[in-house]
Amino acid sequence: MTSTTDTARAGGPPPRRAEGPAADGTFTHRQIVTIISGLVLGMFLAALDQTVVSTAIRTIADDLQGYDLQAWATTAFLITSTISTPLYGKLSDLYGRKPLYLVAITVFVVGSVLCTFATSMYGLAVFRAVQGLGAGGLLSLAFAILGDIVPPRERSRYQAYFMAVFGTSSVVGPLVGGLFSGADSILGIDGWRWIFLVNVPLGVAALVVVNRVLRIPHARRDSRVDWPGAIALTVFLVPLLVVAEQGRTWGWASPAALASYAVGAVGFAAFAVIETRYGDSALLPLRMFRERTFSVGVTASLIVGIGMFGGLLLLPQYLQVVKGSSPILAGFQMLPLVLGIITAAAISGVVISRTGRYRVFPIIGTALMALVLLALSQITATTGYWTVAPLVLGLGLGLGLNMQPVILAVQNAAAPRDMGVATSSVTFFRQIGGTLGVAVFLSVLFSVLGGRVSSAYAEAAGTPAFARALAADPAQAELLASGTGGGLESTEFLAGLEPAVAAPFLEAFADSVGTVFLIAAAAMAVAFVVTLLLPELPLRTTSGVQAQAQADAEARSEAATVAAGRSAPTSTAPSGGTREV
Repeated sequence: MTSTTDTARAGGPPPRRAEGPAADGTFTHRQIVTIISGLVLGMFLAALDQTVVSTAIRTIADDLQGYDLQAWATTAFLITSTISTPLYGKLSDLYGRKPLYLVAITVFVVGSVLCTFATSMYGLAVFRAVQGLGAGGLLSLAFAILGDIVPPRERSRYQAYFMAVFGTSSVVGPLVGGLFSGADSILGIDGWRWIFLVNVPLGVAALVVVNRVLRIPHARRDSRVDWPGAIALTVFLVPLLVVAEQGRTWGWASPAALASYAVGAVGFAAFAVIETRYGDSALLPLRMFRERTFSVGVTASLIVGIGMFGGLLLLPQYLQVVKGSSPILAGFQMLPLVLGIITAAAISGVVISRTGRYRVFPIIGTALMALVLLALSQITATTGYWTVAPLVLGLGLGLGLNMQPVILAVQNAAAPRDMGVATSSVTFFRQIGGTLGVAVFLSVLFSVLGGRVSSAYAEAAGTPAFARALAADPAQAELLASGTGGGLESTEFLAGLEPAVAAPFLEAFADSVGTVFLIAAAAMAVAFVVTLLLPELPLRTTSGVQAQAQADAEARSEAATVAAGRSAPTSTAPSGGTREV
């Protein structure tokens, strides 16, 4: 029988260790899928938590007697997850992916346990911030690890698993959130607390799987850690993220908002100076922006984030407010989005693996999303769900065609030592874009809604159907005034209105949502133009681990050659000079 060693000596494949890659850094398909199973668990934790809490936050706020403080629970998570994303990327380049990913899972689970025992909205906001510190690593490091173990030519096939996680969480989240928040108690614990408690077994499972199967060779690099840059980035982003979430309440030109802008500007200036001085050791090395693929990729991700999150936020709002769907039903009605994401990601992954061509997909994806959002801007209160469903599917197809090829392009263009920074930067800019999109779109929605509601009821006042409905039940007028008179704090009043009385409000709301979709379509059109600038480089056939191993081998060979040259004896030439022997 021929041994593995004999096979290797004969020129066959290099020997493979049972728990890690082969000597040349390659992983088997089975090893890759096993590693991805752990990564998917971690990503699912972070992606699901964002959608679960959004559904249940009202119940949580009522129970903790802090309804007017509920936004801080979301803002705290958003701030820490966004800021920690580039830090995880840089530290993982220096110290390895596995320890940082395990830290991210652990921090997220600890934060989930703390959230379970929150007794006030302030306490919940602090604990959600702890969760966010872990979530920042879960979302970005998973793609970086995939870049380490799979060559770019094959990577898009496996990225489809991650896209499926994002799509599934957007549907499962509202279902789970509605299920738990709707229960008074489960096993003696408040129903909403299980939203955080269920993260514990999932997190423990992810820890076990990742710890056992993730074996990525890493040579620790001696480099300064850019803590000043991290602090400056925090000073830059925290005020801007806070005002993005609270600006609609404060007023965009209020003293608090102006102070936030000023502090953010100081933080940005400090961050730029620090990153310049730190050079390659910087948290976000500025030299990377000189690479066209990187600069176009992160810019496109920023703009796509603006349009994408705006659309994903307002579709469920339209279904619940205008069409009367419950949170659980609205979750089911968003299933075409998941189907579109998974289908497009799978198809594009196969095509990219076979052809090595990736540029066309984000171009088609952004164009498709722009057209879908433009079509969604035309929906009305009477538009049927089966008219909306194909558009939801189209939005999912556009997302599936866009997100993974852009990450792939940036990873392919980055040096192996910058894999973590490059990957986390795409996620970072997309999150910033999503935050800006949500803030701007909600501001636009509520800015135009009041005037359109007033106009809609002024036009309806003279119609016979509206007059008959108010005459039949005079309490309808009082209920309507309570819901629309002092700003829209809740939509619960709609349940008590007759269809004829509610119709003007629903028409105005649908019209306002259409305006927001139109702005999102314009943003996506800009993303389309930016994506046209994305270059198409040949996809490497080596993974990050293989490429780094080759680079290290070349560096050692060069160092050995230099050392040998320095130590070689010399003899005197006839001309009186010296020559190397």
